[in-house]
Amino acid sequence: MTTLRDAAMNSKAWPFEEARRVLKRYEKAPPKKGHVLFETGYGPSGLPHIGTFGEVARTTMIRRAFEIISDIPTRLLCFSDDMDGMRKVPENVPQQELLYANIQKPLTAVPDPFGEFDSFGNHNNAMLRRFLDTFGFEYEFASATEYYTSGKFDEMLMLCAERYDAIMAIMLKSLREERQQTYSCFLPIHPETGRVLYVPMKNVDAKNGLITFDDEDGREWTLPVTGGKVKLQWKPDFGMRWAALDVDFEMYGKDHSTNTPIYDGICEVLGGRKPEHFTYELFLDDQGQKISKSKGNGLTIDEWLSYAATESLSYFMYQKPKTAKRLWWDVIPKAVDEYHQQLRAYATQPVEKQIDNPVWHIHGGQPPESNLVVPFAMLLNLASVAGASDKAGLWGFIKRYAPEATPETHPDLDAAAGFAVRYFHDFVAPTLAFRLPTDKERAAMEDLLKRLKTLDRVTSSEPREIPTNSAELLSEDGLQSMVFAVGKEHGFEPLRDWFTALYEVLLGQSQGPRFGGFIALYGVSETIALMETALAGGLIKA
Repeated sequence: MTTLRDAAMNSKAWPFEEARRVLKRYEKAPPKKGHVLFETGYGPSGLPHIGTFGEVARTTMIRRAFEIISDIPTRLLCFSDDMDGMRKVPENVPQQELLYANIQKPLTAVPDPFGEFDSFGNHNNAMLRRFLDTFGFEYEFASATEYYTSGKFDEMLMLCAERYDAIMAIMLKSLREERQQTYSCFLPIHPETGRVLYVPMKNVDAKNGLITFDDEDGREWTLPVTGGKVKLQWKPDFGMRWAALDVDFEMYGKDHSTNTPIYDGICEVLGGRKPEHFTYELFLDDQGQKISKSKGNGLTIDEWLSYAATESLSYFMYQKPKTAKRLWWDVIPKAVDEYHQQLRAYATQPVEKQIDNPVWHIHGGQPPESNLVVPFAMLLNLASVAGASDKAGLWGFIKRYAPEATPETHPDLDAAAGFAVRYFHDFVAPTLAFRLPTDKERAAMEDLLKRLKTLDRVTSSEPREIPTNSAELLSEDGLQSMVFAVGKEHGFEPLRDWFTALYEVLLGQSQGPRFGGFIALYGVSETIALMETALAGGLIKA
């Protein structure tokens, strides 16, 4: 019998592949620090977006996979680069003038435009932590400001001063000639203005840990590199942090991939061992542009959670991390239904398949049972034809389709019904475009209507007159067979053209549910009424 660890060591699921790479670092000896450190980085220059969440979600999946194949303890550190200077003012926050007045100051020294925290950086940090806590992540939060000002980085900053030339040699090779003339890996914090200065160094005193420079007005200053008086440029900061904390794994977006040799080189110059990396593809908005904190394009975590449960977002993050993905409203229904499909499949799978199933990684090896007996896409269509204004308007139909279901026994379904009504009214209803059928389509729909009327009349007759196979006829499969047969008999080729016609004429959309399942959920007599209205042109807006 295959054990979980044996299966994990052979799994092709990407979290296990990455976990095995991390484990290989310690095949000769365990880590001296006593644990394996996974890290994620976050720049709080704007409101957190889903890409930030994705790094923590995916790193957590790799961490959990590692814990299956190894007994070495693990930690996950979520590090905020909140001492970075605010170089741009985000477009999607209030009090723009206040922020412009504090440009170039460390984010934890910029006033909070929302008036809730003592700085903009701390506001965004709090938002990130709230989002991560919503998903139940196990992590430790770290602030660059706290690490720099408390002295936690002092020893490494002194080493940066000592090995300044080696760090600069790595950096200068990556810069244009003009930039080389003014570049320094050290960024002093101006003692008077509090701004982060991008100025060249006149002198680096490695023995005493001092830097000398001229500010933007030509005045000379000398500052210690320790105690939060100076920080590192972001690329050297990456490598310094890896060396200081002995980071074993960090992932980042494809836009960082060309910098990997720089990060690694600086880490090694400072005596560290470069971590394992994982580069993921970027998330795109509806126009195919990279999502950005400063632009505020793409979806926020709160926006996704207004229309679907947290697990659907985790499922979206699991899928093909090395493929660029469009992150827009219309991906939500698909993510919900695919997540529950995988959840239903999990219970019957052998362990080798279970650990390759996304839900294993979403739930840390303990996925729940799915009770979403009606697909989310079907609930959206039901919300449309039923004219439901809240989830209670859907439950009468759901009860007929699944008599055993109640909001109490099927909380996933109850929540999904509420999400579906909201999603329909916000995104689907404004785009509905009904049309009349062509002559060929009308003939087929009238044939289907006739058969449904016959079925409705027969199954509602006196009990002794009801056919013994009535349950089969009224089942989702039985109704689907009927719809399928009508399309074939009326010469639709390919058959998808028949179903597209049903969706466009009856539902106002070019795509839709398995139509037999829709009839079973909505009801035969209700579907008859819907078809009669549609064929008479009653669904088309004047």
